[in-house]
Amino acid sequence: MQWDKIVTLQNISFDVNKGDFIAITGPNGGGKTTLLRIILKLLRPTSGKVEYLESNNIVSSLPIGYLPQKNMIDARFPVTVSEVIASGLLGTKNMDIDTRNSRIDDIITQMGLQEHIDKPIGTLSGGQLQRTLMGRALISSPEILVLDEPLSYVDKRFEHRLYEIVANLAGSTTILLVSHQMSTIAGMATRHFIVDHTLEECSAHHHQVHYDCETP
Repeated sequence: MQWDKIVTLQNISFDVNKGDFIAITGPNGGGKTTLLRIILKLLRPTSGKVEYLESNNIVSSLPIGYLPQKNMIDARFPVTVSEVIASGLLGTKNMDIDTRNSRIDDIITQMGLQEHIDKPIGTLSGGQLQRTLMGRALISSPEILVLDEPLSYVDKRFEHRLYEIVANLAGSTTILLVSHQMSTIAGMATRHFIVDHTLEECSAHHHQVHYDCETP
């Protein structure tokens, strides 16, 4: 991937298997978010390709929940907390209105946003917006969950709640998670990537990655 002839990522090749929990870290500007956006097909690589497989057949899309970085969201957009969370159900088939509303209520409660349901996102704190976006990513119970710095802006109480949520999903959900805070996450992850314009997979299962792989 290149921007104005500056190479953002190169020599990237890997498979993601069903049930993987991949923890991704690396220095700022190393291409972590760009990699996630390419995986999600939000960006097109200048060379190479991304393929989604289902039952060994190439498909155009997969059921993915995505938590972007907060700074990629325009807080001036006139939409409420409940509307943002409900947008995660767009495209969901065979869900009646009662099930839909119950699911929205459950996620709002899980995210601790009961007092903010009808607030425009522009009035939220950073942590409240992060919880709103996390709710949107989770509401459809996706088979694949992609989280870009999920711990940003959240307080310690919700950070521990987030660890519980991710731990409960691990195994039944394929997870790709970018974070600079790896100590707890590393213990749950089954694979560990360092992204610094290229990709290195660390082989040590206990690896609590910063920017270099430890020896297994």
